Amino acid sequence: MTTELVHLTAAGGIATITLDSPHNRNALSRQLMTELGACLATAGRDPDVRVVLVRSGGPVFCAGADLSEARQGLSSDGPREIVRIQRQIAILPKPVVVELAGPVRAGGLGLVGAADIVIAAGSVTFALTEVRLGLAPSVISLSLLSRLAPRAAADVFLSGRTFDASEAAAIGLVTRCVPDDELAAAVAGTLTELVKGSPQGLAETKRLLTGDLVSRIDRDGEEAAQRSAELFASPEAQQAMQAFLTRKKPA
Repeated sequence: MTTELVHLTAAGGIATITLDSPHNRNALSRQLMTELGACLATAGRDPDVRVVLVRSGGPVFCAGADLSEARQGLSSDGPREIVRIQRQIAILPKPVVVELAGPVRAGGLGLVGAADIVIAAGSVTFALTEVRLGLAPSVISLSLLSRLAPRAAADVFLSGRTFDASEAAAIGLVTRCVPDDELAAAVAGTLTELVKGSPQGLAETKRLLTGDLVSRIDRDGEEAAQRSAELFASPEAQQAMQAFLTRKKPA
């Protein structure tokens, strides 16, 4: 029996989606993205749900694309799936809040960029590491470029450097950075305020906020996915991914 990688619970008007794939640090595998999409759809249809919380059940929020699948040629549709998930978050008629208690890398930042509100613990780190693997943040740029100041985007996209949650808040990537021991209370307070909104009010207000993002995804999503797939399949990227995976294997 296949182990479930994404869990959904609902109570008090809040649907909680928990990423739980510790073996690959919640990397965006085919299975995880399929289950995440299904959970988002279920939450979106539930008339009792007013807000959706996405969180991690482990110490890492998301390690990005599943490089093992990419290296084996198993994820040729992976970029399209990441585009689809970003669009699904954007069009969901309910606010999507992301709770960050652990690191986020590369493709995982697409979930952050597409969400409506993101609250990060101060110890969380971020990095867009694609450039170091012969890749580019093609599909996640759909949601990230509208969040980041152009100079900040150039810095973190081109350098691939690691940056902290305080900087992430300063450049517009996350909504708020809070001390680690205050994260749970900050998220709970945000959810409490959001569930006070009426379903119609929340849906229509979100439509105003995400209209440009949805239009950008519909216009540029397929081209970005094709370019990303080409880069993943390129000899340079394949070699870099193999070297990365080899370094990660235990001795």
